[in-house]
This record gives sequence, structure tokens and C-alpha cells, in this order.
Amino acid sequence: MDTLIKLNNVYRNYLENQHSGVSGISLEIKRGEIVSIVGESGSGKSTLLKLIYGILVPEIGEVLYENKRIQGPGEKLIPGHDDMRMVTQEVTLNLYARVFDNISGQLSNTDLQTKNDLTVKTMKFLRIDHLANKKIVDLSGGEQQRVAIARAIITEPTVLLLDEPFSMIDTILKKQLRDDIERLSKELNITVIMVSHDPSDALSLADKLVIIREGKVVRQGHPKEIYKNPESAYVAKLLGAANILNGEGSEQYAVYPQDVIIGDSENVMEAKLKSIHFNGSYNELTLSLDGKQIVAYDFSFLDIDPLSELKIKFRNKKALSS
Repeated sequence: MDTLIKLNNVYRNYLENQHSGVSGISLEIKRGEIVSIVGESGSGKSTLLKLIYGILVPEIGEVLYENKRIQGPGEKLIPGHDDMRMVTQEVTLNLYARVFDNISGQLSNTDLQTKNDLTVKTMKFLRIDHLANKKIVDLSGGEQQRVAIARAIITEPTVLLLDEPFSMIDTILKKQLRDDIERLSKELNITVIMVSHDPSDALSLADKLVIIREGKVVRQGHPKEIYKNPESAYVAKLLGAANILNGEGSEQYAVYPQDVIIGDSENVMEAKLKSIHFNGSYNELTLSLDGKQIVAYDFSFLDIDPLSELKIKFRNKKALSS
């Protein structure tokens, strides 16, 4: 895949002398990729998305699309790159119009039959054709999100930017929407760049993961590789709620909760159980080990007495470099 979007040492901050945007970001996004940008709240994720779209202008550096600088709002009558569409958390739909009209309204009236056919095709693709005659105000948050995406892709953009696309959706609809985003990327060859506060969405969907902290890219690459080798405590905790433990000297390592093994075995340590919380497919245990809190996932639903002493050991310890 060839490089479609490139950021060269991009800075954009809102306040002086403190982090409030992005600082020195260099990034390449290839055509047809699904790229997920993750980081703590306030890390600069949405700012980065707006810079790529062209509704913010870098103070330093440049953002290129097909090797051409993306123009900012001061250079265009309608801000935003013509080959891109952005779907935000804000409802920008006409709440009292039908789903069909919200989507078809993005097309001109020069060929009404083609306009109608393309609208129906787009609704079917996103599995919302049964909602065609409903008003937006009568839809759930997840249904509104689907309509917003349909409205964005009906004009056949090259790039779709999604800001927290799963934030208002329940677990079942989230799985369906993830599948739809993957289909529209692969089948329609749309490059998808999304911001998500939930790393599990990024891990399951993205071809490329971009992790930012205080406006800087701290890690980028394939989700599986980054998850298996987080390299830093920030990344390990962000992606897998990892326990950060001390080794010899200044060494640290991460252990994901599913890698805390409970039961009688060799090379064990004794930890005190502080709490148990049922979490559907597992119990989440909070343990105390040498004064440090450890989180473990018990998938076997062991019969454990509260405040008891447990024998534990760690597997798949991941060395951290920073």
C-alpha cells in the first residue's frame, strides 16, 4: 500500500508553556488502512484528527495528502479536505427529517434515480435500510451513528475520520459497527482513521495502532505486536490494564491480569485477596502483594473466601524499557 497521508513534525498547541494539543508528531498512513489513535483523555487525539482533516492548521510542520499540503480553513470556503469526511460525537443530522433524506441530501438532484439507488445501496450496506422512513429523533444513539456514517460515505470519500465512533453504543451494536467499519474499509477501499477511548476497539479492528501521550506519538505499529511488547508502562496499562511490577534494580515489567495465575504450583508468592467482582466471563480479583495492589482475572470462578491468602505466580512477564 502506498502512503496516502503524511505528517511531518507537526505542532499545534492551544496554550503556551504546557501540553494542550500535539507536539512534534510525524506519521505515515497508507491507503486502505484502518488506523486507530488511542491515548489518555487530553492526550491530543482529537486535535490530531482535526489536523489531518484540515480544520486545524499546524503551527509548525505540515500535513500532506498524496504529497500535497492540506489546506486549512483560512484557505477554503468550506473547511475540510474534499476527499475526506469526518463523523464526530456531536449530532449533525437533521433530527426531524427522515433517515433517507438525511443521507440522500448529500447528493445533487441532477439524476434523481441514481440518487435514490445510491441512497438505498448505502443504507443496505450499513444495515439501516429498515430505518429509511424513521425520523432521526426517534433513533437510538447507535442507529444515529450508523446514519451519520452512511451520510459520510455516500459521497464516496477516500478517507473517513471517526471521532469516538463507539462511545454511545451498547456492546452488541458495537460489534456490528466494528464489522461494518471493517467492511467499508476493505470493500470500498476507504482509509479509516479513528479515535477511540477504548483500546479494545482499536486492538480488534485496526491495521495500525498509534498511541499518543501528551501530544507525542510514543508507539505505533500493528496492534498485536504492540500488545505483546508494550515497551512502556503507559502502553501496557493503556492496552491491557497491566500490573506494573519491579524487578531487580531499576528493572520493571508488566503482567496483564489474565497472566496472574492463582492456585498451588511451584515458584509461588502469597497474596491477600482484597475484593472480588463478577465481570461476566471472569471474576476480577484485587490482591495485595508486598503492599502493592495486583489485579487478576479468574476465568475458572474459583471458590475463594474473602480476605483469604492466595498463592499466585506470574507468566508472560513483559520487560519495560521506560
